[in-house]
Amino acid sequence: MSYVVTEACIKCKYMDCVEVCPVDCFYEGETMLVINPDECIDCGVCEPECPAEAIIPDSDGHAEKWLGLNRDYSANWPNITRKGEAPADADAWKGVDGKFDKYFTPTPGKR
Repeated sequence: MSYVVTEACIKCKYMDCVEVCPVDCFYEGETMLVINPDECIDCGVCEPECPAEAIIPDSDGHAEKWLGLNRDYSANWPNITRKGEAPADADAWKGVDGKFDKYFTPTPGKR
């Protein structure tokens, strides 16, 4: 089992999760983070750290779509090991539905 990042991260990207991850399995895209499910050790410390509640276990019924996305993009995006600055308008995007179809981009982050 592993954890995955979901749509709730898009445009929020708080990165509190990155700071506590003991195995550095987070990867950064332009609009969201993902977890490499093959590197995740299922410790769960990241889940309660996410202000957007964007991290769920892959056993959650809503995780299937996100598991594939996390696996695919963690192979192409840069690894992130330190908390960076969240977008200035992150709080305004917290809790907004339908962000994936409108705001997700496959573009890697620029760290």
